[in-house]
Amino acid sequence: MSEINNERDYIHEILALIESEQDEIRISKILEEYHDNDIAGAFERLEAEHREKLHRALGDERMSDIISYIDDAGEYISELDAESAADIIENMDPSEAIEILDELDDERKNELLELIEDPEVIEDIELIESYDEDVFGSRMSTNFIAVKRTDTIKGAMRTLIAEAAENDNIYTVFVTDADDSFYGAIDLKDLIVARSDAELESLIYTTFPFVYDTDSIAESIEYLRGYSEDMIPVISSESRKLLGVITSKDVIELVDEQISDDYAKLAAMSSEQEPDEKLFTSMKKRVPWLIALLFMGLAVSVVVGLFEGVVDQLPMIVAFQSLILGMAGNVGTQSLAVTVRALGKEDEKSGKKQLMTIAKEVRVALLNGIALGILSFVIVTAYMLLFSSYELTFTLSAAVCVGLAMCFAMAISGLTGSVIPITLYRIGIDPAVASGPLITTVNDLVAVLSYYGLAWGLLLNL
Repeated sequence: MSEINNERDYIHEILALIESEQDEIRISKILEEYHDNDIAGAFERLEAEHREKLHRALGDERMSDIISYIDDAGEYISELDAESAADIIENMDPSEAIEILDELDDERKNELLELIEDPEVIEDIELIESYDEDVFGSRMSTNFIAVKRTDTIKGAMRTLIAEAAENDNIYTVFVTDADDSFYGAIDLKDLIVARSDAELESLIYTTFPFVYDTDSIAESIEYLRGYSEDMIPVISSESRKLLGVITSKDVIELVDEQISDDYAKLAAMSSEQEPDEKLFTSMKKRVPWLIALLFMGLAVSVVVGLFEGVVDQLPMIVAFQSLILGMAGNVGTQSLAVTVRALGKEDEKSGKKQLMTIAKEVRVALLNGIALGILSFVIVTAYMLLFSSYELTFTLSAAVCVGLAMCFAMAISGLTGSVIPITLYRIGIDPAVASGPLITTVNDLVAVLSYYGLAWGLLLNL
């Protein structure tokens, strides 16, 4: 069966159905068999008249489920009349509704909020919007079921049945005390199979994982990844009241966003670039770091200028400069990647673990430097003997200079590639800011100093 499904093109099936002459009732009936994500994929390819036809066929409630899978859903919401748009927003999970509302201009957003009739929806939206975007409170869903600790098995089941129609997230039932503070969680399966005369307390996991509403997403996302729960409760840091949940889908999205953000920083951009963003917006994300790197690059050039006398007398050493700088940058980037990854793991954040990370990266870089330094010595010696007319003493000295500079530059690069991100982390700055270009430029400076310094000491007086 799975083999057949993999060969089917659901999106084109849906497109053909909507663009057909079949009536809207028939279309609605057939689309009940398709996943919302596939309908959303087809929706984005439809012309305006067919989008309107699909909306009429499915109604606001089903469209609210589909909208959450659509990229740039705010653009579609802008096409609708205010009442239809407000009905869709009202039927959506508040956290997803906020994402769409934020795509609209303030006037349109306020117009839709005024048309939402359910006060609980407005209350949930205002609660989620009250948080900074980098904490869990801003990403939680209020779509969950909770029962009281004092309930019976039958009472908990009645609550579950009554609220299941309004809540999709039912596989974990949360338990609160009389003051609505979080107490624990019950697996749906355990509740279903429990004997009616059993105590509800016997089903409750009081050590169920949770996060606080004000916890940083970046710092806690690895903690959440360690659990395979469908939902993680979000608790008020002040009252311990159960406010919402982070679903497994949210965790996947948050991890993806975190990776994208780190990737952008490692590439020396202020934030991730979107494929369809405006040219000027893309430029603004890159130019601040490029300006900083420009001045750092000028510093490297100034250092090279200080060794102008060495270059005048030994012009051949310039031929091997890019070799030293390139290898130093490569090692620094490797150490940076390993260190940033380690800092993302909860059990790697202690001072002792960080020192161990630095020590290991320096050892690895040093050993690699020794190996490549020896290899460089052999290659440079052979090259100069075959393709230059320098004396043997000078040739060997030049090869030693390249080999030693290679070893030293790589060892220092391993040190900077691990120390810089850890230092940034210790002072509260995202370690991914220690971008690849930044580390490379710092290591260029170290490599230039070591290479030309050794050339001045070993070769100038030969």
